Amino acid sequence: MSDTPPNQKSTPAFVYAETRQWAEYFTVTSGRPPRETLLQAIELFQSDEPILENPFAVDLGCGEGRDSAQLLRDGWRVHAIDGHPDGLKRLLSRDDLVDPTRLTMQLAPFETVEIPCCDLLNASFSLPFCRPESFDAMWGRIVASIRPGGRFAGQFFGDRDSWAAIKDRSHHTRSQVEQLLAPFTVESMKEEERDGQDCSGVKKHWHAFHIIARKPITSR
Repeated sequence: MSDTPPNQKSTPAFVYAETRQWAEYFTVTSGRPPRETLLQAIELFQSDEPILENPFAVDLGCGEGRDSAQLLRDGWRVHAIDGHPDGLKRLLSRDDLVDPTRLTMQLAPFETVEIPCCDLLNASFSLPFCRPESFDAMWGRIVASIRPGGRFAGQFFGDRDSWAAIKDRSHHTRSQVEQLLAPFTVESMKEEERDGQDCSGVKKHWHAFHIIARKPITSR
């Protein structure tokens, strides 16, 4: 989980994320590759039988659009959601955006977002920015939106992460994450904890859970 590109001497991305300076965050993260959890989820869908026809994904907290763009390249229809208009603007202006007719966008905060039914709900490093008092309701909408046989791909931040002390962030213990994932079959769950810093010495303790989980086909 890299927070600063090699040899970059400007303010690291995680500092902008910590303070919710999203326009600056999008600038720093521009050009980065799609998240590994998304790529792995796409591979799992490609190995399913039967293969989904005309698959539909929701990219929740799409940011500057690195994951949405990858989904479009892989033939998905995409509904990209972000709480900051600059993210959606940057998504539309990406050089690697293909077939934007398969893309719809929604400007909405986590706390009130309505999520359409989908085959994949992708939430790359975005869920912690939902306010804690609204998290359970939002997660309930996420679970309800994923069709049987569909998947969730994304991250939860752990209780030992540096940002857990910030009052407007949602962080979870491993047992809480496992409880949230109870409606799913967990296909991959990687817990990461490490100390990190950028080249300027800005420190952060990372604690995150990288998740790919599938809703059972028998779910109703």
